Amino acid sequence: MKLTINVDCTPQEARQFLGLPDVEALNAMIVEETTIRAKAEMNTLADPEKFMARMSAVSGKNMESLQAMMLAAMSGKTSE
Repeated sequence: MKLTINVDCTPQEARQFLGLPDVEALNAMIVEETTIRAKAEMNTLADPEKFMARMSAVSGKNMESLQAMMLAAMSGKTSE
């Protein structure tokens, strides 16, 4: 026996029904802050010289970790 039930409701109604918190205000705040930060960094990303200056700050062990992570990602290996 197969039983299918379709419920037509909005995401807000579903959250209320399941007792989940309303996170719309928090989401709006995060989106706004992310937009502000992205706009502030737009010049750095567009200018290769500034971008490389920031990337050069990552050195030594951090760079080795980054390279190892990228190598693992390209080879399809996972750390277990």
